[in-house]
This record gives sequence, C-alpha cells and structure tokens, in this order.
Amino acid sequence: MAKSNAARSAGKPAAPRLAALTGGRGGVAPELDRLIHERLRLAIVSSLAVNQSLSFNELKALLRTSDGNLSVHARKLEDAGYLACDKSFDGRIPRTEFRLTASGRKALERYLEHMEGLIRSVRR
Repeated sequence: MAKSNAARSAGKPAAPRLAALTGGRGGVAPELDRLIHERLRLAIVSSLAVNQSLSFNELKALLRTSDGNLSVHARKLEDAGYLACDKSFDGRIPRTEFRLTASGRKALERYLEHMEGLIRSVRR
C-alpha cells in the first residue's frame, strides 16, 4: 500500500526556499559576478566607489596588500572595463591613478543587490 503525501513528508525537513536565489520568478539563480566576488577585487571596487580616484600607493596602503597582488587584481578589473587606470609622472616618479568606470559602478550595484537579496532570504 502506498503512503500518502502527508505520511511521506512527516518528519522530513521543508523543501528548500529558492525564491531569493531565483528572484522569486522561478528561474535559474543568477550567478554572482565572480570578478567582483573575490575579496581583494571587491575591496578595490568598494574603495573606488566611495573615492573619486585613488593612487596605486593609496590603494595598496588602504588594502594592506603587496604591489604584485594589487597589480594583478587591478589589471583584471581594468581588462573587464570596471576600472580606468591613468599613468603619469610626478617629476620623475611614476604615478598610477585608478577610478571606477560607469560599468564598474553598475557591476558593483548588481553584486550588492544580489548579496542583499541573499541576506534577506536567510533572515526570513
């Protein structure tokens, strides 16, 4: 004899809530922007979102990272069009200045909205 649905579900955990991951539309969960999701790249983009521009040395000090690490991650963001990089000289000293582009700001906003949705879902 087959068990009823109520009998089968008794003692089982509730089905996973997917609304927050799917945006409540029943579609596939959108992927996080992996480019921004990495810790140092998120820190770079966030720092530039609240500052008009920052020099290489300012970012390096603010984020407490090495020259090489900052260079690699900033280049990835620049290649994606999220950062603009202006190089100049202050006398004989090279100066690299970064600023967030419009597409970088939009990408950060999308990322933050996605994370806020996940947080709201977990808190329900």
